[in-house]
Amino acid sequence: MELFIVLLFVLGYLAIAFEHPIKVNKTASALLTGVLCWTIYAVSSHESIEVIGEDLSHHLSEIAAILFFLMGAMTIVELVDAYQGFRIITDRINTKNPKVLLWIVCIVTFFLSAILDNLTTAIVMVSLSRKLVPNKDMRWFFGGMIVIAANAGGAWSPIGDVTTTMLWIGGQISASNIMITLLLPSIVCLLVPLIYLQFTLKGELGHAGSHHHAADGHGHHGKELKGSRTMFFLGVGGLISVPIFKTVTHLPPYLGMLLALGVIWVVSELINPDMDDKQKRPYTAAGALSRIDVPSVLFFLGILLAVGALQSMGTLANFSKFLETSIGDQRIIITLIGILSSIVDNVPLVAASMGMYDMSVFYQDHLIWEYLAYCAGTGGSILIIGSAAGVAVMGMEKIDFIWYLKRISLLAMLGYFAGAIIYLIIQPYLAVHPPIVQ
Repeated sequence: MELFIVLLFVLGYLAIAFEHPIKVNKTASALLTGVLCWTIYAVSSHESIEVIGEDLSHHLSEIAAILFFLMGAMTIVELVDAYQGFRIITDRINTKNPKVLLWIVCIVTFFLSAILDNLTTAIVMVSLSRKLVPNKDMRWFFGGMIVIAANAGGAWSPIGDVTTTMLWIGGQISASNIMITLLLPSIVCLLVPLIYLQFTLKGELGHAGSHHHAADGHGHHGKELKGSRTMFFLGVGGLISVPIFKTVTHLPPYLGMLLALGVIWVVSELINPDMDDKQKRPYTAAGALSRIDVPSVLFFLGILLAVGALQSMGTLANFSKFLETSIGDQRIIITLIGILSSIVDNVPLVAASMGMYDMSVFYQDHLIWEYLAYCAGTGGSILIIGSAAGVAVMGMEKIDFIWYLKRISLLAMLGYFAGAIIYLIIQPYLAVHPPIVQ
């Protein structure tokens, strides 16, 4: 029966990976996989239904912590965007030199994705590059580098990448430590492709009318919206305060995120008191909630449920023992997981890894967890379908998979390995605990 559930999981995984050819949304595949894995496990197991129910409740409480955290973060970012808060950054960029602009865009993307998350940042920065880079070929290069910068920026921050967030909420890494240990490897991961392009990038930005003040997505021309600055600083401040909230109160991060959302929600209601309800709706949290990406939240639910079933059956623990005996070196295993995350979604990969390694042996901030956060976060850049940011950029700019493979994949891989080497060199000096003798 265990074999049957594993087969079901693999089929679900393939359906997620090939969602475009089979034309079935990956959320549907993930939900079906998650629910069927638990159903078959419950029906066929020798355990009593009470024990399985307790197991399921335990997994659900962990999953809910991640989902509420993500929904809170998505809503805050949508609210800031509704008020065009990100124009505070984007309106200040006005160079005409492609290489200089590429550096500015990548550096802004890198730090912005550590605060927001890599998917949102990629969307914001691609929207910006459309205004600044009319030339399509050049803009594809910018798009590719935005993917690398967003994933590198997300990896070192507990709120920047969903996989790092999962490890943080699960207790595998601590916020301060992951920022200290992964900042330098993540910077190197971005710098290597950037420096290479500094010598090889050719072409012009192209010309367009007064592209800088073209109408944005909400149709506002150049004019700053009332409350735009307030919402930007409140939104960014709210997101940054979440790790601080957890450190001070020791309460789960999702509570800090919901607190930040509550504060911003109240302020958004008070900014335009004269508007009637219909006019006001796009600028309220209720409006933002209707725009957040609910399918991706349900996708995480399905995937994490399926992985939870495999964990409860002991399959993941057995698989980790198999890897241990066949490969041996965990650093090699994690590096391969990172490369694999460019082909398949990194969320189930990280979820499975979290179930494979026991926290009593691999303590918080162990090399395995930090290195996993780096590899799963940045390895996804190697192929354009390997990360949420890549898929978003591909959808927005219609970047061709093969074009990305030829022009960007090698750069991303060079950055990935360069950062990995830097991490493995500096890790012994930054290790939190003395190695445990096994």
